[in-house]
Amino acid sequence: MKTEVAPTDREQAFSRSLPLPPSRGPITASLFAALVEEVDSPIATDSGRHVDDVLTDDDLQLALYVCYELHYAELKGVDARWEWAPSLIAYRAMLESQLEAAISALVRPCSPAESADVGGSLQQIVEADVGPSLSRYVETGASLEQFIELAIHRSAYQLKEADPHSWAIPRLTGAPKAALVEVQSDEYGGGSVERMHSVLFANTMAALGLDASYGRYLAQLPGITLATVNLMSFFGLHRRLRGALVGHLAAFEMTSSVPNRRYANALRRMGYDSPATDFYDEHVEADAVHENIAAWDLAHGLARAEPWLAPDILMGARALLAVDGLWATHLMTAWQREESSLRQSGR
Repeated sequence: MKTEVAPTDREQAFSRSLPLPPSRGPITASLFAALVEEVDSPIATDSGRHVDDVLTDDDLQLALYVCYELHYAELKGVDARWEWAPSLIAYRAMLESQLEAAISALVRPCSPAESADVGGSLQQIVEADVGPSLSRYVETGASLEQFIELAIHRSAYQLKEADPHSWAIPRLTGAPKAALVEVQSDEYGGGSVERMHSVLFANTMAALGLDASYGRYLAQLPGITLATVNLMSFFGLHRRLRGALVGHLAAFEMTSSVPNRRYANALRRMGYDSPATDFYDEHVEADAVHENIAAWDLAHGLARAEPWLAPDILMGARALLAVDGLWATHLMTAWQREESSLRQSGR
């Protein structure tokens, strides 16, 4: 007879189990109603066929996020077999087609000259980015309450940091694969649980008085925040988009070191130090190293090995910067109005 053993506090901290959040409209209502029924029950697809502003739509982005969470976590009350249920995959594909169309409308296609020098083009794309400097504002003027909101927003990704990009590992070969594994190894702490970036971020949340349980603040996250995570899951779960995933990661690494230094400075301005700052301090050092590996060994190397992927690589980089720019604008606009950037109905 099997004896049930209660998880320790440490094991519970690393648990990936979350309840279905409250629905936000007809798309999530249809999806969530099906998920608690028999596996592969029909989902009312008409509910989600037409959305005006896909990237900021609370209903569509939450539905897509929950569809993807079936690959990352246990959804309480949902049979795990839903992960690959045909009705779920068809519903997700309908939502993804709208996301892909929105991304195509948001970023311009690359030129032949850009495709010929992917590493150099990535540097130019990053240098030309004119998105709002959220990190500069946070470093110099954000309140503690605003920094806490920032941590809540980022928890949607940081508590599973590196996992979406790791979908590319089995889809690459040769030198680009080795470069990706080198970057991802550091993200997972080089074999040390305590140094895993997701764990370091959980420590930051705890130091700020937040609950670091996986998915704890999902109900408070607006559509644009979920879109920043859905973008990389969408790229990661489709082999045809492996180039876009690599470009996303390259731009992510190339634009991470300076903002994380600023976030650490902000916490120290507010009177915090280790362990609150460890996550950001780690990224200042790690991402400075990852920048060249991701841009040249990984992205440029992949374009040389599979030249037809060059446009997708640059598209993925541009998509990251564009969607993150929309997200940063959302936060700063709310704060300038002295309002919360979180969904108040989710409290």
